[in-house]
Amino acid sequence: MKKTLIASAIAAATFSGSALAMESASELAARMDSMPQVYGNIQYAIAHDNVDGGSSELSHFDNGSTLGVKHDHEIAAGITGFFKLELEGLNADDKDAEGDNAGLNELDEAYIGVRGDSFGQLWVGSDDSTYESAVQKIANFYEVASLSQGSNFTTGEGDLVQYKTPSFGGLTLGAAVEINGDGDDHNDPGEKAYPYQLAAVYSADGLTLAAAMDSNDGPGGQNNENTYGVRAAFSADALTVSGEFQTRKDVSDVFGVQGVYSIGANQFALSYEVTQYDDNYAGSDAGILAGNDVDTITVQALHNLSDHMYVYFEGYLGGGDDGVYGVANESERSVASVGGVYYF
Repeated sequence: MKKTLIASAIAAATFSGSALAMESASELAARMDSMPQVYGNIQYAIAHDNVDGGSSELSHFDNGSTLGVKHDHEIAAGITGFFKLELEGLNADDKDAEGDNAGLNELDEAYIGVRGDSFGQLWVGSDDSTYESAVQKIANFYEVASLSQGSNFTTGEGDLVQYKTPSFGGLTLGAAVEINGDGDDHNDPGEKAYPYQLAAVYSADGLTLAAAMDSNDGPGGQNNENTYGVRAAFSADALTVSGEFQTRKDVSDVFGVQGVYSIGANQFALSYEVTQYDDNYAGSDAGILAGNDVDTITVQALHNLSDHMYVYFEGYLGGGDDGVYGVANESERSVASVGGVYYF
């Protein structure tokens, strides 16, 4: 709920003779400022997905609608405590959804922490990981992201303890550890692991350079070789260009380049991504992908209708070695999608 609506409710309460009627305007303003902020969005998309020589389908879906609440407060001079809780899984496209498909039934983010100018930020819970925030930008940029290449690291976004330093002349360091104890429900009895991530990000005058690693030491993993990633981006007025590279022994190498141009209420983006799978790749789809390449060209045109609503078109053209999309002697898949988002 917007604070203007909250203010109206408080004003109504004052005229009704409640105790708030005795408070001054400044006291009411302070009360409102101390309240948590409620935010959210509704996201709809329609996509046509076609594999040459294979299946073709049209779908209308909820593309990640969320509802959240966040708050921060001063603990002491220069030290702020904060929290965030964000839920998803609304399935806003399907009124008749039942059971596990109904309501806000999935956790997206939930964490608490403290931050200060002198020591940085420390937070605990579920959030985008340190590696992901530093390096993986292209795959997370798009709305539908049907064929985005993603990454080859396995440390998750839950059970994290993360720390980020203050900026030292544009340089920020970060670290994260995922605590998988032998008493956690999602682990096998007696199994525990503590995968960790390290990152360094430098930003100055439109230039951003980032490097990060993930130990991939999660429980039950088939491969705990480290993932290493680097990213470079440069912004000049309305144009931003960036490049990424991620590598993990016996898994894959991931490359990506992207350009984003903004003009007025419009945004245009073009990217190319390719994943080169190692011959020793042992994932569940190794029979299709081991030793093969998969690539994606993505275009986006986005228009902001207002400060709270935008619409977009995204097109994806996927290719690679024969059979990567499950059809012998074929290697092309295309996705065309349109969508709209209202957020507050």
